[in-house]
Amino acid sequence: MPEPKPFTIDIPQAEVDELRDRLRRTRWPADPGNPDGRYGAPREWMEDLVHHWAEVYDWRAVEAEMNAHEQFRVEIDGVPVHFLRAAGRGPSPMPLVLTHGWPWSFWDLHKVIGPLSDPAAHGGDPADSFDVIVPSLPGYGFSVPLRTTGIDIARIAELWVKLMSDVLGYDRFGAQGGDWGAGVTGQLGHAHPEHMIGVYLTLAAIPGLAGRTAVKPDQYAPDEQWMLARADEARRVIEAHMAVHRRDPQTFAYAMADSPAGLGAWLWHRRQAWCDGDALEVFGRDDLCTLASLYWFNTSFASSIRLYAEQLTKPSRLSRELSPERPRIIEVPTGFALFPKELLFVPRAAAEQYTDLRRWTIFDRGGHFAPAERPDAVVDELRAFFRDLR
Repeated sequence: MPEPKPFTIDIPQAEVDELRDRLRRTRWPADPGNPDGRYGAPREWMEDLVHHWAEVYDWRAVEAEMNAHEQFRVEIDGVPVHFLRAAGRGPSPMPLVLTHGWPWSFWDLHKVIGPLSDPAAHGGDPADSFDVIVPSLPGYGFSVPLRTTGIDIARIAELWVKLMSDVLGYDRFGAQGGDWGAGVTGQLGHAHPEHMIGVYLTLAAIPGLAGRTAVKPDQYAPDEQWMLARADEARRVIEAHMAVHRRDPQTFAYAMADSPAGLGAWLWHRRQAWCDGDALEVFGRDDLCTLASLYWFNTSFASSIRLYAEQLTKPSRLSRELSPERPRIIEVPTGFALFPKELLFVPRAAAEQYTDLRRWTIFDRGGHFAPAERPDAVVDELRAFFRDLR
């Protein structure tokens, strides 16, 4: 296995200047009757964010903040993998891999890195420390260029095992994820239990439940009916990107690679629709511009959305058949955080049936981007869940 090479983010100034120039020359469409976003991202809202990205946002300041963390790149089976590593400060740090999704980046986890790796510096117990590893998904951010096809959830889980075990030397490790990261984390618990201490999901992604073992509405308890109502509500705001990313990702990518304003609209409107509250307040303009910048530089948007085509155009299969002797899909200790503005849910009964359920926490606020929206809650949950597994 190749040695990981230290990596410093250093976007050429010419690319930063070109981005600003393209933003200033945005060709704006008409947008009648759309102040509430019923037709998509409102123009006035977009003009505000594009102006901030072009005239106020400081990429170099954020780049320096990222580079304050130890980062590496390594090629695993021909796939480039970028990852951030924060060594734990405590008596016996537990290795923990945190996996993001779309439209996320590795930087959406930056608010939890310090409290997890160095709890004493953030008012916690050093006994709860973790060696925190935050990879960029293949084809996302700085895990580019992705020239390999067929990279789906199962393949990413295999890459993460090689990253954590073969590259970094951890025999066993914990995992947490949301969105696609929850899929990867669930797959780690399902297909690689010998390497896992436990898995914690902020989106209820149990492998195989979309297939023959699909959960039915009548399996939701009376006090879980809100999950079905929210899933029905969310369907309208997820169907557009699911369709185009799954069926026509490359055609769509040409527009996203050519127009930063168009790219921003596609990313930001989903952040607005999938968070709990106003995205400008929940994340802030700077973090939204950082997200778009990470998809713009290296034209990684195109390779990022290939994951939808790789994962969602084939039947959902488990890596082993369930049996009376092994009835659980995830056999390692499993935890779930459920936020009211999440997009997908499973009932507790299904979690108890198909996983080794150890923790089930329902929150009164929060959406799809839990580590960015509720970092303190996620930190507390991970400390509590893994405390008994050390």
